[in-house]
Amino acid sequence: MKFSVTVILKKDVLDPQGKVVQNTLKDLGFLNLKNIRQGKFFEIELNENDEQKAKNAVKQMCEKLLANLIIEDFKISKTK
Repeated sequence: MKFSVTVILKKDVLDPQGKVVQNTLKDLGFLNLKNIRQGKFFEIELNENDEQKAKNAVKQMCEKLLANLIIEDFKISKTK
């Protein structure tokens, strides 16, 4: 079973790297760009047939290692 996990800084946390990317894109002519934030993306494949068990395992991975829960949020999606 496959899942994708997106980890991104919480809205109230400053994102200096995202700001640099945003400013660079504007310098390249993308003047309609309103905001951009950078994050992390993970593809996780598990040997588990029970979807709820698999999703719980991925959630635990996020909480224990993949995301810093103080400054980051995460989203889990099942993929094909």
